[in-house]
Amino acid sequence: MREENKISVVINTYNASRYLRQVLDAVKDFDELVVCDMESTDDTLAIARDYGCKIVTFPKGQHTIVEPARNFAVQSATHPWVLVVDADEIISPQLRQYLYRRIAEPNCPAGLFVPRINKFMGMDIRDFTPDYQLRFLRREGADWPVYIHAIPKVAGPVERIKAKAYMYHLMDETMYENISKLNQYTDNEVEKKAGKGYDVGALLWRPFWRFFRSYFLAGGFRMGKRGFIRALLAAVYQYVLVAKIMERRMRNEQDAKF
Repeated sequence: MREENKISVVINTYNASRYLRQVLDAVKDFDELVVCDMESTDDTLAIARDYGCKIVTFPKGQHTIVEPARNFAVQSATHPWVLVVDADEIISPQLRQYLYRRIAEPNCPAGLFVPRINKFMGMDIRDFTPDYQLRFLRREGADWPVYIHAIPKVAGPVERIKAKAYMYHLMDETMYENISKLNQYTDNEVEKKAGKGYDVGALLWRPFWRFFRSYFLAGGFRMGKRGFIRALLAAVYQYVLVAKIMERRMRNEQDAKF
């Protein structure tokens, strides 16, 4: 195979042994497997070695999110194309075949948004609006911002995959885990959106819009009670995020008076 048609799979890990064997089994036929580990203390690295992965280390330090390690991981790959996979995501055979077929075409864009199927309360979520993630990209010129839920920047056009070629998210978080991550993620996202001029109106509008989008536009109503609960969680996330941004601004204004 010509070098320009080779793909490296990059997986960021930290104590990720729970699903890692399943994840690696699904991508073992790609040209290279790169595990970028943030100093795991479980058997993550032993599993990666079993699969012959190239292993690189990014110091965890005080990081609580993966984004600061993304650029280092992507640039540690050897081949020109990179598929970024989390340690709880399965790449379907159809997606693998699609990617190799696509990069062999002369009009392949520099990045592809991959449709991901998530789980919630034991059910696969096949929303009217799929959960698209920009995870396939040309390594050269790529830049991944360090804030949470960042979308990487690529040197060229991007497209959404419209074929039935999916990435499957294995994690099915409990309500306790969802609430814990809501608090953690909103803390991190405050850094990204601290400059927004959110006020009381945003406390009402943003939660309402997120609920409407999740429950009606994204087809959550088709999931019954699960869809209603999921839409409410999306609304609560926005409420907490806006409240934290307002809290920071008000505290800064108060401090400036003294």
